[in-house]
Amino acid sequence: MQFLSKTTHIDFIGKRRVALAASGLLMIVALVGLVSHGLKFGIEFRGSVVVEAGFPEAPDLSEIRAGLSAAEFPEAVVQNFGSSRDVVIQLDVQEGQAGGAVRDRVLEILRMVSPDVTLRRVEFVGPQVGEELAEAGGLATLFSLVMILAYVAFRFQWKFGVGAVAALIHDVTLTLGFFAWVRLEFDLSVLAAVLAVIGYSLNDTIVVFDRIRENMLEVRKKGAEEIMNLSVNQMLGRTLTTSGTTLLVLLALYLLGGEAINGFAVALIVGVVVGTYSSIYIASPTVLALDITTTDLLPVQRESAEEIDGRP
Repeated sequence: MQFLSKTTHIDFIGKRRVALAASGLLMIVALVGLVSHGLKFGIEFRGSVVVEAGFPEAPDLSEIRAGLSAAEFPEAVVQNFGSSRDVVIQLDVQEGQAGGAVRDRVLEILRMVSPDVTLRRVEFVGPQVGEELAEAGGLATLFSLVMILAYVAFRFQWKFGVGAVAALIHDVTLTLGFFAWVRLEFDLSVLAAVLAVIGYSLNDTIVVFDRIRENMLEVRKKGAEEIMNLSVNQMLGRTLTTSGTTLLVLLALYLLGGEAINGFAVALIVGVVVGTYSSIYIASPTVLALDITTTDLLPVQRESAEEIDGRP
């Protein structure tokens, strides 16, 4: 890792037009996927019945899935919960379908697997509640972007705030577009991952912005593009180290974490990759396009009352 501690001299900002064109094309592809295919929402958003059952011995999950599929529950999610003898089942619920009838039918199927099965928990989420969850998730994402714009504008300058939000919109759009095209299920855990991607990407962008601000105040003889290139190269080692170690953890979660968190891990893997890219090729070029100068970062000098009174 010694080479990461050395300052490189890569012309990142000079390639910004090519990078922005590539990002624009990817965003168009992502938006086409979201409009044409849409997200494959999990049953939390579509409405569901959640049944948690306990067995005296570890049951065969494939046998439970086959029984549910035969009973017209083809998209039932069957997973172990806590131990191999505890099973949680999530089922789609159609409009007007009674949760009690679904529970009784599931219990009947489970008793065919093991007569001594016991129900631990039954929860019913109607389709209307699922729509409200989806709407609340969208509003949470939008609200976070607005608050980030306000924070970065206050912490640095409004042009930096626009750059940060542009990078975050890029990251969220590409992550959602990926899920739309590959038809991975978008559930509450994936929504949490998208919000985590916003926080991760923002942190990476803020680190680069902080170095840009320091260099713009200290190295005033250079132009904004040259200072940004210098700043990105100075932070490149830190960025690659942070992203690399994060990706190692996420890959471990994806490979070893099981089906329950696969979507969560995939969303974060995609988000970390595009977030690292956007902090270099989206956030900084956007600020540069807004014609950032050293003057924008200098505090406003206000004349004192004595200076005003002393004027002729």
